[in-house]
Amino acid sequence: MTRLLVVHHTPSPALHELLTAVLAGAGTDEIEADVEVVSRPALTAGAADALACDGVVLGTTANIGTMSGALKHFFDQVYYPCLDQTAGRPFGLYVHGGSDTAGAVRDVLRITGALGWEQAAEVCATTGEIGSAERAAAWELGATVALAAVERAGM
Repeated sequence: MTRLLVVHHTPSPALHELLTAVLAGAGTDEIEADVEVVSRPALTAGAADALACDGVVLGTTANIGTMSGALKHFFDQVYYPCLDQTAGRPFGLYVHGGSDTAGAVRDVLRITGALGWEQAAEVCATTGEIGSAERAAAWELGATVALAAVERAGM
């Protein structure tokens, strides 16, 4: 069975909406393979979670021009244990901010690039209220990364 890890920092209703859509997309019946979707808050996810998955979706707020401290904590925990073990792992990213997400996206892509993870879907970066277009983009993100994880796992 393919395992997709969703690591998220979800302090706001907007991020909860995005997380819900990502999880629905990742668990869709449209993917013709068994995908176990494991959702972990960024402050509790660790190297064992990252090593045991076939793909990762990351979710964060954009805070003061960068990713949340919680997601940075996740990366601090997994970086060295996963550095040589997870290269090629497909990942996706969703970010919500009050006015700007560029710094958060840049910083996450820098770290995932250093880990050798491969971006499997367009970043879902949003500001303001979450509407149907944002929910659809987050659903697509979850489904796309889940499918990439299935393909990588050879299922």
